[in-house]
Amino acid sequence: MAGVRALRAFQQLSQRTFSTAARRRVENKVPEKQKIFQADNGLPVHLKGGVMDAVLYRLTMGLTVVGTVYVMYELFDIALPKKK
Repeated sequence: MAGVRALRAFQQLSQRTFSTAARRRVENKVPEKQKIFQADNGLPVHLKGGVMDAVLYRLTMGLTVVGTVYVMYELFDIALPKKK
């Protein structure tokens, strides 16, 4: 009998903690984002997010170019024999 009471008490406690948790109302921003990304303004989709998207795009392209140049340098350095 004590086990059943303990189980019911645990059940009520678990329901109470989940059901009375403070809920913050989060504004749905999906429609706003859809308008921004579906607008026909001539920008590619990876740049429609604003300045931060442009910065991240340029940083990624810069790192890609620097990495490619470095790999080519290393390949030529390995491929060509060293002069003594």
